[in-house]
Amino acid sequence: MRHTRATTGLLPDMTDTSGVADEPLPLLIVDGANVVGSVPDGWWRDRRGAAERLRDRLVPFARSGVPGLPGPVELVLVVEGAARGVAPVPGVRVADAPGSGDDLIVDLAAAAGRACLVVTADRELRRRVQEHGAQVTGPRSVLS
Repeated sequence: MRHTRATTGLLPDMTDTSGVADEPLPLLIVDGANVVGSVPDGWWRDRRGAAERLRDRLVPFARSGVPGLPGPVELVLVVEGAARGVAPVPGVRVADAPGSGDDLIVDLAAAAGRACLVVTADRELRRRVQEHGAQVTGPRSVLS
């Protein structure tokens, strides 16, 4: 099956041409700061390292998806502040927020034009992305 990943204008286009039918992949956006901050493991001593560990932990979800959004999915990890500069890996794009990670997440959700699920526990961010039709799930969906 051919999956065409729709371009949001905020991230470069990615296309898997291995199949037959054109079908946009659902978008899974992970609020890196919120998910990392939900586990008190000393992340504050090395924010970039914590974001890299989360990125690596997310790789399987690109194929399998998460509850409420079966895979494969286009997975975007949004990082901000000292966590910026984390390199992408196959299956996980990393988007450096120039300012607020929440604002970039809202922009990505608003531009998605397809099924979109945001992983965060931030109540205000939940409200903002839901206004654009995105669904929301908590950090446990990618941590368990």
